[in-house]
Amino acid sequence: MPLKIAFKPYTFLFKKEAGTSRGVMTERKSWMIRITDEEQPGLEGYGECAPLPGLSFDDVPDFETQLLSVCELFNELDLEVFPFNLSIILEQIVPEHLPSARFGIETALLDYMNGGKRIIYSNTFSTAGKGILMNGLIWMGSYDDMLAQVEQKLAQGYSTLKMKVGAIDFEQELRILASIRERFSKEEITLRVDANGAFSPADVDEKLARLAAFDLHSIEQPIKAGQHDLMANVCKSSPVPIALDEELIGIFDYREKFALLKKIQPPYIILKPGLLGGFQHTKEWIEIANRLNIGWWITSALESNIGLNAIAQFTAGFSNELPQGLGTGQLYHNNFESPLDIRNGHLFYNPNAKWELPRF
Repeated sequence: MPLKIAFKPYTFLFKKEAGTSRGVMTERKSWMIRITDEEQPGLEGYGECAPLPGLSFDDVPDFETQLLSVCELFNELDLEVFPFNLSIILEQIVPEHLPSARFGIETALLDYMNGGKRIIYSNTFSTAGKGILMNGLIWMGSYDDMLAQVEQKLAQGYSTLKMKVGAIDFEQELRILASIRERFSKEEITLRVDANGAFSPADVDEKLARLAAFDLHSIEQPIKAGQHDLMANVCKSSPVPIALDEELIGIFDYREKFALLKKIQPPYIILKPGLLGGFQHTKEWIEIANRLNIGWWITSALESNIGLNAIAQFTAGFSNELPQGLGTGQLYHNNFESPLDIRNGHLFYNPNAKWELPRF
């Protein structure tokens, strides 16, 4: 019997406001994907399409209409899925300009092919209890609020902290970093910062010079994406290693990916499968980065536990010892209950725990 696909929108509510240089979020909308086969009742594959407002290539007003068209085409074609034709289905059914849809449908198909048990990739994380090292995320807020977040993450056992910068007063952000470094050396606590493109061409050099005083591991996207010549110069001269993030969004052609990284030569890139078009596109970025000796790590993009689980299992398939950005599962009041668990700065998957699945 051919596969059938359906979707349903969900709105997830943040426990507290999530502040970045692009603004403050209080809720997050996603579209859950379910793939079924009438001849195999109970076998269901789930995925998540979650365009990130203000950032995703497919953050468009008619996203749901376009997703509906994709699903209608899928259901018309009497599809069956196997490892050898998965990439063909994705390429033929889901347009590249809908990267979050491709991610969600790819995840649901992988889940279905693996028995509908939310084991998207079988590895030591998903089946043997091995944890994934993570950074603890410090959201933008008031000075006191950000300091409180730092204390909370340290108490939770994180050895790498990632702080959003670029929205509150820069001097206050420096004070927060200084307060951490006064207590912990770079050997004790690794510090990352994420500017989300907030620095201007006029002040980026000065701000990077001042940030260098705090022995930072890296800074994500110091200037807005699309300024390739400037970014190449910044990467070459910055005393703080640069990690590209938004710069990668919207690039789907392999040759364009290679040309971008070869031109800019960043020390690191940050990979968000939900924004890049799924796991196959993410694998291409990783392959290119490895060829060019560029470091990388993977982060979620505020998906619910459905999407986060898939990203974590994918991440665990690589031998990457850098802390990953997968600590977003506890952000929402109404997230789906899942086997994902954070302990001592690591993400774990408990195969004995039960899933709360989306209702269709």
